Amino acid sequence: MNGQRQPATLTVLGSGTSVGVPTIGCPCAVCHSTDPRDNRLRPSVLLRYAGRAVLIDTTPDLRAQALRAGMTQLDAIIYTHAHADHILGLDDIRPFNYGRREPIPIYGSPEAIDTIRGTFRYIFELRHSESSRPKVITNVLDGAFDLFGLTFEPILLKHGSARIYGFRFGDVAYLTDHSEIPDASMERLRGLDVLFLDALRHKPHPTHSTVERSLQTVEMLKPAHAYFTHICHDLPHEATERTLPPHVRLAYDGLEIAFDAGANGAREKAAQ
Repeated sequence: MNGQRQPATLTVLGSGTSVGVPTIGCPCAVCHSTDPRDNRLRPSVLLRYAGRAVLIDTTPDLRAQALRAGMTQLDAIIYTHAHADHILGLDDIRPFNYGRREPIPIYGSPEAIDTIRGTFRYIFELRHSESSRPKVITNVLDGAFDLFGLTFEPILLKHGSARIYGFRFGDVAYLTDHSEIPDASMERLRGLDVLFLDALRHKPHPTHSTVERSLQTVEMLKPAHAYFTHICHDLPHEATERTLPPHVRLAYDGLEIAFDAGANGAREKAAQ
């Protein structure tokens, strides 16, 4: 950002796991909670800055998420990885193509782009289609890249045995679906104003971080503010937050963070 100040907002479109909360058929208290913060769609965030809208991941809940967030445009999509809960909403971007001359650029690792091309083969077929289909252009990540004046730095993470990406932009980093943060990546996450971390539950999981492990990460990295995301139905929002330090909160669907993409100063804008 070259030191220039850039007002921006980050909206949490979904803070839940791959099956969402409530989970189908589950009788637990969190799945039947009346606290709207316990309703968690699949994990995704929306960035708005410089008159642009950039989406991180297209979940199977994208249509509902876009309507709730009042999205009227989409200028780019960045993928953390290509698991089903992060890509299967891609077809729902079609309305954002209407009236747009250029295809929407999408960014991801070579593995993620290959999986998206295979899963949505009809999107990339050159033959004529009688039905509308998303219009996108793929970009394979190879280091930091610029989108509309904001630099995105891929942060390598381990998701079980898989290697995926989180992203740092300005003094904010969004890391979801990780069980381990390599040492080299930890060094790229110091001095943050806002850090989003995977914190699935208390019980250990082979491909996700726990509340306790993510608290240890926060203690090591010392961001000004931390938000835990990719939360399952083991964690009731209100009761869990009472156990957390004041600068660590649970993310929730609809949470909006206002931040300066070129300097410190992120803060919670709305709690609704």
